[in-house]
Amino acid sequence: MAAALKTSGSFCSTQPHQGLESTRDQILHGSHLNVKQCKSKKIKKAASLCVKATSSKVDLDFNDPCWKQKFQEDWEKRFDLPSITDIYDLKPRPTTFSLKKNRSSTGDENVDMWNGYVNNDDRALLKVIKYSSPTSAGAECIDPDCSWVEQWVHRAGPRKEIYYEPEEVKAAIVTCGGLCPGLNDVIRQIVFTLETYGVKNIVGIPFGYRGFFEKGLKEMPLSRGLVENINLNGGSFLGVSRGGAKTSEIVDSIQARRIDMLFVLGGNGTHAGANAIHEECRKRKLKVSVVAVPKTIDNDILLMDKTFGFDTAVEEAQRAINSAYIEARSAYHGIGLVKLMGRSSGFIAMHASLSSGQVDVCLIPEVPFTLDGEIGVLRHLEHLLKTKGFCVVCVAEAAGQDLLQKSGATDASGNVILSDIGVHMQQKIKTHFKDIGVPADVKYIDPTYMVRACRANASDAILCTVLGQNAVHGAFAGFSGITSCICNTHYVYLPITEVIKAPKRVNPNSRMWHRCLTSTGQPDFH
Repeated sequence: MAAALKTSGSFCSTQPHQGLESTRDQILHGSHLNVKQCKSKKIKKAASLCVKATSSKVDLDFNDPCWKQKFQEDWEKRFDLPSITDIYDLKPRPTTFSLKKNRSSTGDENVDMWNGYVNNDDRALLKVIKYSSPTSAGAECIDPDCSWVEQWVHRAGPRKEIYYEPEEVKAAIVTCGGLCPGLNDVIRQIVFTLETYGVKNIVGIPFGYRGFFEKGLKEMPLSRGLVENINLNGGSFLGVSRGGAKTSEIVDSIQARRIDMLFVLGGNGTHAGANAIHEECRKRKLKVSVVAVPKTIDNDILLMDKTFGFDTAVEEAQRAINSAYIEARSAYHGIGLVKLMGRSSGFIAMHASLSSGQVDVCLIPEVPFTLDGEIGVLRHLEHLLKTKGFCVVCVAEAAGQDLLQKSGATDASGNVILSDIGVHMQQKIKTHFKDIGVPADVKYIDPTYMVRACRANASDAILCTVLGQNAVHGAFAGFSGITSCICNTHYVYLPITEVIKAPKRVNPNSRMWHRCLTSTGQPDFH
């Protein structure tokens, strides 16, 4: 497809495309404002708003009657999707993606009667709960009065018009970071959907970003026949690795390989890398769509309901908790201790504890605790052994790091290597009960690699299928620098810049954490 470079506009801006919604979109998706109050405020001259690093809130004067309009103008700018049409003057062509065609009433077999396309004006609400007060459990308020403000994001799915000629496309898939259930499911669906569009040249980049520059690592041709059954196994068909070369070197490789679409599967760090690749491609005026798919068992990427692999990780973690429960209950004064993954958040520990119903103490990094003293965890374990004879403790790997000596070391991805809270607690529990003369039999289980190396369960397999398909639809729609995800139960596209500002963490005031506390019956340890 011929493309002409745009000669004006900020094509290499580090911010998403700054185009604003139409009047129709304002009616459909905008705020219900007092037009007389704000009519002098022109949308094209929206005030520059300061976005805080850890939330979607902006600094506003809430005494200004037009603060809602300003908030939504800023929101629309930030969540407008970057596109290759920001750089190139491209004419779209009719899509090649269609699942069903029927003969029209006129007998014309070429008329497509399938209404399965998503309109570019379609939106989904990011939040649906209207909190009446900032003191409501889990309240997420923009202003002190918790005013209702609509926050719309772009709906994902196939468009009627596309910006690539499928037979000319070379698409590449890369899986980065650690292993996660569902990687093969996503790879498989990306390949299937690309072939449905008519793409013939599909390759896999081996071992993460390393595959772009490491000598001896060659790209792997992919096809439906090759990936047909890879979803039956855990791991990654393409292999994974952490870290990588400089962004410029990766884009040099993308340019040399003549890649048009790059699908990147990974977590927070991988998304940051994908965004850097996207920005470098824009800087070089390359017609390349970079689309990410959120992969992490930790479920710690902002704004999303969940990431693929999380449900399976919780299910597998529950098996470890059940084993710890059986061991503890079968021993005299048995204490089952399970350490679960969660580098910066406690979602796996919280959900596994809640789903198992067998945990007496759940410790997560978002909620501080002490081990010693009258209100410490160890004193509560004494109480549990005295009252029920055994207990089960579940701790997230990042919990209690303030109690441990920090190594200061980092892994290849730049993540801080955490001290082992599981082993520390195991030794503390043994020493404590020995010192007070009470027998205790501690059974410690660390299922880390079992949890992440298994095959995706049914729930994750469905999520992987939809995210993989939508990633391809997004690329053909011309979007780049986006991630395919699920928000408020709907499948949407988000700019990568909005999901990498900080890790998502458990809100200690949320109803879900309160439900976990109700299930465990544990007191406050701080």
